[in-house]
Amino acid sequence: MTSKQDSRDDVVSSYREAPTRTVAAGGAEFAYRELGAKSGVPVVFLTHLAAVLDNWDPRVVDGIAAHHRVIAFDNRGVGASTGTTPKSIEAMAADAVTFVRALGLTKVDLFGFSMGGMIAQVIVRTEPDLVRKLIIAGTGPAGGEGIKNVTRISNLDTVRALLTLQDPKQFLFFTRTPNGKRAGKEFLTRLKERKTNRDKAISPRAYVAQLKAIHRWGLAEPSDLSAVRQPVLVANGDHDRMVPTKNSHDLARRLPHGELVIYPDAGHGGIFQFHAQFVEKALEFLAR
Repeated sequence: MTSKQDSRDDVVSSYREAPTRTVAAGGAEFAYRELGAKSGVPVVFLTHLAAVLDNWDPRVVDGIAAHHRVIAFDNRGVGASTGTTPKSIEAMAADAVTFVRALGLTKVDLFGFSMGGMIAQVIVRTEPDLVRKLIIAGTGPAGGEGIKNVTRISNLDTVRALLTLQDPKQFLFFTRTPNGKRAGKEFLTRLKERKTNRDKAISPRAYVAQLKAIHRWGLAEPSDLSAVRQPVLVANGDHDRMVPTKNSHDLARRLPHGELVIYPDAGHGGIFQFHAQFVEKALEFLAR
């Protein structure tokens, strides 16, 4: 692992090869990887429940990094980042802002998937001047329908996965149709492409803290999204079991500059199943 003071003269174009760096901020050491362009507004990736740096689809990362500086990081207390994992989305959002500012960034685009999309919604409301554009996928608003059930669904599918010797994401992220099953296997294979300097798995304590944060988000009072002035791209599959797809429609409807894309025969991980189409759409959205 290298520090952020290390040389960055060489442009890294592949997430598989991106070194893991750390930066000290807010009493923690945040682990992160960056790649892509050295100029322009960077795209900061905000990740999902239980995820570490190695859970990002390299096709999505590399696709966006072909035209933008991309920065992905481990939340506080997760993976190689130190500290205690917060039990609220709001505290996670504050950590993300702390991390971004520690890198000296004053304007970013945010790409949040699932729990990361919840974190992004808080950041854009609490630190509006920091954010240029938002991409949020597989996510929902505070108090959104079915979000309080994430813990139950996650536990159920973890048991299903153990009983069938599969990865829980095969059930949580993808449909049980032939297309969904195939896409899930391909996605899980891509996640293993990085062979060296892989991240540490999330600890059980951090995972439980994240589940509590999402549960609280699901029970929270709806937020006023009409104040969000940034363009927002909302994406999902049409059969999301974790964060029901109707939440994506709700978000796009309530955001003044919201744009919605729904992928067919796809679940929570629709952006990974349709990674080529999603990257093309994301790049077009960011370039406007």
